[in-house]
Amino acid sequence: MGKTIVPKNYKSTLDVYDTQTAIGNIKKWFEEALTGSLKLKRVSAPLFVAADSGLNDDLSGKERAVFFDIPSLEVDGEVVHSLAKWKRVALKQYDFRVGNGLYTDMNAIRRDEILDNTHSVYVDQWDWERVIDASMRNESYLKETVQQIVHAICETSMRLHTKYKAVDIMLDSNVTFVTSQELEDLYPNLTSEQREHEFVKKHPTTFILQIGHNLKSGKPHDLRSPDYDDWNLNGDLLFWHAPLEMALELSSMGIRVDKEAMLNQLKLSNTENRLKYDFHQGVIHDKLPLTIGGGIGQSRLCMLLLGKAHIGEVQVSLWDEETINACEGVIDLL
Repeated sequence: MGKTIVPKNYKSTLDVYDTQTAIGNIKKWFEEALTGSLKLKRVSAPLFVAADSGLNDDLSGKERAVFFDIPSLEVDGEVVHSLAKWKRVALKQYDFRVGNGLYTDMNAIRRDEILDNTHSVYVDQWDWERVIDASMRNESYLKETVQQIVHAICETSMRLHTKYKAVDIMLDSNVTFVTSQELEDLYPNLTSEQREHEFVKKHPTTFILQIGHNLKSGKPHDLRSPDYDDWNLNGDLLFWHAPLEMALELSSMGIRVDKEAMLNQLKLSNTENRLKYDFHQGVIHDKLPLTIGGGIGQSRLCMLLLGKAHIGEVQVSLWDEETINACEGVIDLL
């Protein structure tokens, strides 16, 4: 069972019909802004990959992928958790050059997700990836890219307000950067989620840097797969979500591992067995380009910009009876 919050006196600004039109506009406008600033080309992407390919995103390592057999190929397929690794391979196959990249719609099924206002079994996001060179593998370039994404989000928000005057969500375009260790130092007695809440309440647009390594407490801020993000050059983008009075994570992104970072992180996570896969061999033998990339939640962006209290107001999924009963008469689940 999940935990559903129904804000006191909550009423959606737009009805269900206008919400659907607004979602279409948000996705169109944001793609225009994002691709213009990051020089991204839209490509087609897989819904599933071979289970033994090593290309699926392992997330925190605990989530089970949805898999099925494909008799004609004599292999098992896995619905992707994300396209973090696939995108890097695609950039090489499609011969993208430094400074250019790709983006695509990514649809996933998270069968083990705990349902609440911001999580569902269905995940939709823009997955993007861009080719860089060794000189760009630094925190300054990461921060610059984060700021470009935030500007694209704020531009979309302003266009939305112009069309729908009643939608008056105001976002702060100034990003506050903080490391996961700095957060722990500030709030040593709080959980990671509580730290995010307290910090983002004061800094409504925040990017938390360096997620994956153990902190001074002996625990990481959050778990990260060891074979795509460089844990020293990654992070999460969060906005303050007023209707729920909480920090809303909108994107996870980072500069991807090079040979040194991959070997170190595989060793730290005791997953060196992954070196058998072509993807991992491609990284350590410099056969794949250096890249930066991430995912940006489509439904969460719509939630944020439309001031929705539940992700089920902007996407169709399955919900437990507790959620349905809690929302009845107040929140319109699709």
